[in-house]
Amino acid sequence: MSAAAATFEGERPGPAPLRGAALGLLTLGPSLGTFIEVLDVTVANVAVPTIAGSLGVSNSQGTWVISSYSVAGAIIVPLTGWLAQRFGEVRLFLNSVLLFTLASMLCGLAPSFHALVALRIVQGLVSGPMMSLSQTILVRSFPPDKRNLATALWAMTLVIAPILGPVVGGWIIDTWSWPWIFYINLPIGLFSFVSCAILLRGRETATSRPPIDAVGIALIVFGVGSLQMMLDLGRDRAWFQSGFIVALAIIAFVCLGFLLIWELTERHPAINLSLFRDRTFSSCVAVASIGMMVFSAVAVIFPLWLQTLMGYSAEQAGLATAPVGLLTLLVSLVIVRYMSRVDLRLLSSFGFCVFAGVLFWNAGFTMDMSFGQVILPRFVQGIGVACFFIPLTTATLSQVPPEQMAMASSLSNFMRNLFAAFGTAVSVTLWDNRASYHHARLGESVSNGYAATRHYLDVLHARGLGGGRDYAVINQLVTQQSYQMATNEVFYLCGFVCLLLAALIWLARPKAGAGPALGH
Repeated sequence: MSAAAATFEGERPGPAPLRGAALGLLTLGPSLGTFIEVLDVTVANVAVPTIAGSLGVSNSQGTWVISSYSVAGAIIVPLTGWLAQRFGEVRLFLNSVLLFTLASMLCGLAPSFHALVALRIVQGLVSGPMMSLSQTILVRSFPPDKRNLATALWAMTLVIAPILGPVVGGWIIDTWSWPWIFYINLPIGLFSFVSCAILLRGRETATSRPPIDAVGIALIVFGVGSLQMMLDLGRDRAWFQSGFIVALAIIAFVCLGFLLIWELTERHPAINLSLFRDRTFSSCVAVASIGMMVFSAVAVIFPLWLQTLMGYSAEQAGLATAPVGLLTLLVSLVIVRYMSRVDLRLLSSFGFCVFAGVLFWNAGFTMDMSFGQVILPRFVQGIGVACFFIPLTTATLSQVPPEQMAMASSLSNFMRNLFAAFGTAVSVTLWDNRASYHHARLGESVSNGYAATRHYLDVLHARGLGGGRDYAVINQLVTQQSYQMATNEVFYLCGFVCLLLAALIWLARPKAGAGPALGH
């Protein structure tokens, strides 16, 4: 028997795997549920200025539309396994999709900013189980020899959705109005709910009613919520120069520290941390989480560079970012077909090396790059993204017992989301700090004592720029070059991290052709 078809000893047989058209339709249903959940994050990002202006608040207040959603989602994701154990995976997933769709409609109808933020909190809370359970449900429904395909298809939606988000969001804002970024979820969400409700009938997982870990849940709510708020708001509030951010950091540190101790000693923990004792699971989660941190950092810095230095609009920046999804999709189909014949670590290591090569390529960018020169590396990057993310996702669950699948999926997704938030927050702060450093160093060379400065001032004076405007022009050029140098440094750093991950993945021990092992 192949590793992909392996079952665990003593496991009860479940419903027979779906096949044919039913399997194809079920693949589409949960995948679309995941797609709109991930898409909703990036679509809203580009709409913040429009929403803020429409509802009469500042842009800094407008970011709560994003923060409220991400904080609520971050709290509920690690609890997904516990909730699925009590209520059933299918029931929890269907309710999450339906409530997410309803919350999306209400967000579009929100009469005020405060109502919108409250509804985004609700939307974030109900969205948490969608991602993890869609993966688990797909794996359970596929025949044993096709479970790698299930994981790969799920991973593709997770990669492509944030790439399409800025493009879709920019187009909706320009064509219609901001409520439509929420209304587009309605037909997709309803299709996902109806198709899954029909096809998953009679496929509910066993439930149990262990004692509620009230202490663990409270520590998760306060610890994870504080940490996510700190990451979302830290940059706008000058990080630890703000008393509010310091307070959030202390709460997060204390609560998460106690959470680790409590959950390791609790008989019925809300989060089963013993999963990390498995070398393959812990290694793959660590590598995938750091990989998502790099991916998120690049996903933030690249469009910032395009819009602040290259003069691209939000929609143009989205179009320049999108090509990574094309080769990701094509390469993913090839990987799915041949992944069972190749060591998953080799595929992942190759993917990280390609990603590193593209980042070093990007680190050589200048401000006179053409559009074609900008997007060419993005095509190549798609190869790296597909080769590291899909095999890693498959390897992560390859050794997990079936009764722990939902818990393991929610834990791995939580870690990826958390590190993605780290990547976003740290990369922008690092970008700004390095730009300030280079501005100070370059500014030392702007003086009448330098021949180059005097020559450039003469050129500006000849063009009629004087009376302080000459130095304003020079300051603008210095600022642009400072941010360009900072951009290149961030890309270099991310590239070296990818090379490190290419080596660290070999700490895992998945068997060749391994896939999620579930009963059938």
